[in-house]
Amino acid sequence: MREIGPLRAWILATRPRTLSAAAAPVVAGTGFAAAEGVFRGLPALAALVGALLIQIATNLANDYYDFVKGGDTAERLGPVRVTQAGILPPRAVFRGMTIALGLAFLTGIYLVWIAGWPVAAIGILSMVMGVCYTGGPWPLAYHGLGDAFVFVFFGPVATATTHFVQAGHWSPSAILAGAGLGAFSTAMLVVNNLRDRETDGAAGKRTLAVRFGDRFTVTQYFLSLAAAAAAPLAGVGALGWSPWTLLALAGLLPCVPAARRVIAVLADGANGGPVDRRTLNPALGMTARGVAFFGAGLGVGAALAGFLAGGS
Repeated sequence: MREIGPLRAWILATRPRTLSAAAAPVVAGTGFAAAEGVFRGLPALAALVGALLIQIATNLANDYYDFVKGGDTAERLGPVRVTQAGILPPRAVFRGMTIALGLAFLTGIYLVWIAGWPVAAIGILSMVMGVCYTGGPWPLAYHGLGDAFVFVFFGPVATATTHFVQAGHWSPSAILAGAGLGAFSTAMLVVNNLRDRETDGAAGKRTLAVRFGDRFTVTQYFLSLAAAAAAPLAGVGALGWSPWTLLALAGLLPCVPAARRVIAVLADGANGGPVDRRTLNPALGMTARGVAFFGAGLGVGAALAGFLAGGS
């Protein structure tokens, strides 16, 4: 591997392509706050910064703990992990995780000051669970609970809390929007776990893909996308959302070619042929773009509906 400079190494360590999972719920929650006429710029910005920092800390924790636990080896099929590849020493990655958590904590102090102690409890729990995803004595990802973690914390928790720090109350609309985002982010994780099913199994990482196999995992991918699509449809039907929030369904478009790759892995295995799971790397990026478009569609659609209603 050619020499990588320090800046590029740390950018690589943060896994920029995954950050849409942290940003999308903030965009959606802010859109629903704007629809109510309670948008507040600084709290929204602090929520975004805090969410990104927790996501970065989680990524660094994954990089460090997966290497220490033997989950990342030279046979890894996914994008480069800086610890396993020897680009950054383990101690530096652990220190980077600690710094990101510290900055997230400082950001959280401001949010607690303006929105109260519920935000403190949610913020601390989010940071602890981010580390415990692959770290600690009972790492979630190693026991098949990674999917539940992603759904809850990158979905209803992040979206509803972003709305709460601006509006001062909890919103059923933001919670439902968050459920859709949580399902979409889970689809991202499902692609990742499908790609790594064999290497995870060899390393003792018992994801749902390892436990139940390719057919279950492919089905889970499509069910996750279906659940995501159901959220804006249910919102328009049951909660009186504006049809503008159906813009979120544009997030499914990048997943069409991703779905073809997911199905191809299952078909190759069923036919007894060689399964090249590296082909799922682009599918992961496509699904991540879908999450970004989905969150933007929810947020922009809700904000636009509020703006048009205010001008009428």
